[in-house]
Amino acid sequence: MTFPKVVIFDLGKVLVDFDYAIAVRRIAARGRMAAEELGRFLTTAPLLFRYELGLLTSEQFYKEICSLTGFGGNLDEFSLAFGDIFTPIQPIVQMHADLRKQGMPTFILSNTNDLAVRHIRRSYPFFSDFQGYILSYEHGVMKPEARIYEVAEQTCAHKGEEILYIDDRPENIDAAAERGWQVILQETAEKTVAQVKGMGLV
Repeated sequence: MTFPKVVIFDLGKVLVDFDYAIAVRRIAARGRMAAEELGRFLTTAPLLFRYELGLLTSEQFYKEICSLTGFGGNLDEFSLAFGDIFTPIQPIVQMHADLRKQGMPTFILSNTNDLAVRHIRRSYPFFSDFQGYILSYEHGVMKPEARIYEVAEQTCAHKGEEILYIDDRPENIDAAAERGWQVILQETAEKTVAQVKGMGLV
């Protein structure tokens, strides 16, 4: 098996944990929609999907949320309420630092949105230590669609077994494996670190 030349990480549930319930409680407290209803709305309605595809700007997303929920805060207040839902997954953050110390190029491939990325970039210095970022809202396509993996290959200038990819969702891992990438399905951070160590990368 080829020794990987780059490592690509998913972001949510791999490098950072997140809990949309935190945002739901904050937004509901400033609006007219009950938290339970708002939670269902955010996770099932197409609004968040459109935002993460880059079909809405952050301001448009905010205005849509205000219209639908009666949220009474300004855009800055909404940005904090919606974006501050992340916690670093320290074993993976440390493993990434170890990979970088050894000169391994690393990238992030994520279905995400502008407000989330802005908050993570401001709050967590490790986020700035990647070679490149392939983010769904910047390219108008989401995993597991093939085109976003093509963008990743173009961005990192490698393909097939030269790429090691770590993600927590089986469908995203399967799509990468179909392209010949080496893959790790993250079930726990500790298992992922053990697998990467087993490959001789750290």
